[in-house]
Amino acid sequence: MMKLSDIKRLYKIVRVFLSYGIDEILPHNKYTRPIRCWRALFFWLKNQHKDKPFGLRLRLALQELGPVWIKLGQMLSTRRDLFPAEIADELALLQDQVEAFAGSVARQQIEQAFGGALENWFIDFDETALASASIAQVHTAKLKLAEGQEREVVIKVLRPDIQPQIDADLSWMYKLAGFLPKLSREGYRLRAVEVIQEYEKTLRDELDLRIEMANAIKLRENFLDSPMLYIPEMYEQFCHKNVIVMERIYGIPVSDVEKLKENGTNMQLLAERGVQVFFTQVFRDSFFHADMHPGNIFVNPNHPENPQYIGIDCGIVGKLNESDKRYLAESFVAFFNRDYRRVAQMHVDAGWTPQDTNIDEFEQAFREVCEPIFAKPLSEISFAQVLLNLFNVAREFNMQVQPQLVLLQKTLLYIEGLGRQLYPQLDLWDTAKPFLQNWLNEQMGIKQFAKKLKQKLPYLQEHLPDFPETLIDALKQQKFISQQLVEINKKLAKQQRWQKKTFVFAVGAIIFSTTLWQFSSLPVLISAVFFFLSFVVWLIGFLLP
Repeated sequence: MMKLSDIKRLYKIVRVFLSYGIDEILPHNKYTRPIRCWRALFFWLKNQHKDKPFGLRLRLALQELGPVWIKLGQMLSTRRDLFPAEIADELALLQDQVEAFAGSVARQQIEQAFGGALENWFIDFDETALASASIAQVHTAKLKLAEGQEREVVIKVLRPDIQPQIDADLSWMYKLAGFLPKLSREGYRLRAVEVIQEYEKTLRDELDLRIEMANAIKLRENFLDSPMLYIPEMYEQFCHKNVIVMERIYGIPVSDVEKLKENGTNMQLLAERGVQVFFTQVFRDSFFHADMHPGNIFVNPNHPENPQYIGIDCGIVGKLNESDKRYLAESFVAFFNRDYRRVAQMHVDAGWTPQDTNIDEFEQAFREVCEPIFAKPLSEISFAQVLLNLFNVAREFNMQVQPQLVLLQKTLLYIEGLGRQLYPQLDLWDTAKPFLQNWLNEQMGIKQFAKKLKQKLPYLQEHLPDFPETLIDALKQQKFISQQLVEINKKLAKQQRWQKKTFVFAVGAIIFSTTLWQFSSLPVLISAVFFFLSFVVWLIGFLLP
């Protein structure tokens, strides 16, 4: 049963969409006629922003609807396979900055999670939030250590009572998504329900801060002592679903180019390291930070000649299997070699497009869409745009876009934009090619064979002593199975012989009985011939092997 709060929320959603003229995208057909008639009832809610382009109006509407819709818009901005550039570019501008909730409430949430007063573990807790977003906010404090020492930390705490708001908004999103395919063919192509399902999974993960802490710990281990990337230390003893504690870092926001230059940062090396960090995460670790927008990336102000990134907010990560990595590496290499047949064949071999796909047509489709990209110098070609083009072609051949690859494309967009903002002359291909080529060489070389053998070594060591006995048992089993098969074949052959004999005897019997039945009306000679024939048939039946 619908609650009054749900009705109020629906009214607000409708009011905001109508006041920004979002309803103008509805097609004119039999499915939308009732909606357009219903819209007339809200004649006082006119489009108040007719002078603004649609993409801007959509962004402003999502901002007014609040955190859940803002985050949806941010995710949709990465789906350039679904939306035109002018809309995707506007959605990418959505900022996840909302008003902070009271520091006293944050303190209460934290103390409830820790089971005691904050002063038992921390001093100088600042009730004024350092930063506030739609899901959580962070406060600074100092962690008490042994022998009177202290360490600066930040405490991240979820917004109180955010779950009901998310549940209500997701419910309406699903209803809207379920209706979109009925509006037009384009609405069906959007696969709106699948998009909302993907969004919900990401959102639910962000509501459990234990997931963020686990991700951060893994990323930190992967880049421990690395000059390229630093992940703040997490304090596992303070890990709860709604509260986590981490090391406080001081860095220059990566978007503050002027301050980075004033600090003497090597901008070319910084830009190149951004690409290197990404491809290291993808091809070495199969685990990458998938929310690397400028708000989550800082630069260590120390050693500007040897710049190091600092990454925070690890709530969203991407994971790739060996098949995904091979697809990416070989696709990029094949694309830059203009080997479109190889690109097409990989999609089929990976099982992402049907096995009966016409490879010639598939190859030609890739060629027609991707070849114009080479009108630009290699240094200006966007990896994210290449992936987008590959996805768009593959979708026409019934490929379901893989969620992990969509996350990867989103991250690539951030990395490319960031790299070229820091150093416009950055040659992405020249920076990335060694990672791709080296990974492919390793996969097909003796190193990878040795690595896989090493991974299997504990299993082999455990089972090798039993191998002779296992082999003998297998041979005995094989012999037994062979004997059983021989017996089965004998029974089948015997059954087939009896079936043949039975059939022949039945034919002889039919001839004999029919002749006997018609004996009085048939000439004696003909009757004798048929009687003789029936005896011949029976004789053949007896003689059959």
